[in-house]
Amino acid sequence: MFAGDSWIIIAAAFALDLILGDPPSWPHPVRWMGRAVTVLEPILRRWTRRPFVAGQMLVGILVPGTWALGLGLIVAAHRLSPALALAVQVVILWTCLSTRALYTAAMAVQRALVRQDLGAAREAVGMIVGRETAYLDAQGVSRAAVETVAENLVDGVVAPLFFAVLGGAPLALAYKMVNTLDSMVGYRSPRYLEFGRAAARLDDIANFLPARLSVPLIAAPAAILFRRGRPAWRTARRDGRRHLSPNAGWPEAAFAGALGVRLGGPNRYHGQTVPKPYIGIGHRPVQVTDIARACDLMLTSALFTAVLAAGLALVLGGLR
Repeated sequence: MFAGDSWIIIAAAFALDLILGDPPSWPHPVRWMGRAVTVLEPILRRWTRRPFVAGQMLVGILVPGTWALGLGLIVAAHRLSPALALAVQVVILWTCLSTRALYTAAMAVQRALVRQDLGAAREAVGMIVGRETAYLDAQGVSRAAVETVAENLVDGVVAPLFFAVLGGAPLALAYKMVNTLDSMVGYRSPRYLEFGRAAARLDDIANFLPARLSVPLIAAPAAILFRRGRPAWRTARRDGRRHLSPNAGWPEAAFAGALGVRLGGPNRYHGQTVPKPYIGIGHRPVQVTDIARACDLMLTSALFTAVLAAGLALVLGGLR
């Protein structure tokens, strides 16, 4: 909203995310978004017997509503003080990022595997993935952790900062609503196949560019950390489309090339085995220690993304 301060907002929000993460005892907009979805779903299903129409209404209410709410908070704060408006934008964008939370969650999985507590590892990874985890062995848990670190680099860092550069904190908040809707109703299950279709499609559209932009943002740190920048780039180009999702394959393939591991393959969702193609064909299976390497790559890529986003916001702010 305030073009000249956009780079400050991005830098401060990213710093807060690294320092504080997502304190579980603090209120968080994503939890409110989830509550809004839970409350509205049965109301809209009763309003119309056509699940696809009800799902469209859900998206049409919550996404623009979230953007308007974010903008309204900033405008109200600005009437009191420009400094307060700046702080509100920082806090809003901070809540859209999940760098530290992702790192903490993934490393909890590795610590459980290192102490050979497979039950705790399954429970920990089950908190950050959508697949069933009860049947996974240590290698399956490790693969799930690495895949979610790769995919959530886009959802939790690249995409929110991308939309923050385009439209400030309100647009980043609206993206988070899109992402929340997809994670809650964007399933191909009998209950959500039609109802969640609009949410899933909008999430695909929103992540189309961020997912592909993530490839160089992963390859550059991979060159520094592991001297595997070219393999990350090549694997992404070769295997980025080898995924049921139009977007998730790009960061996963870049991570597979950067770490020299094979990702993908069949997973269980809602009691059914879903066949998925392998990514990083020819590489070795994922090991427990690859979780920490993936986290290091994610942190460095997130830093690259934040610096680039702040720099771009500074340039665009000067042009305005």
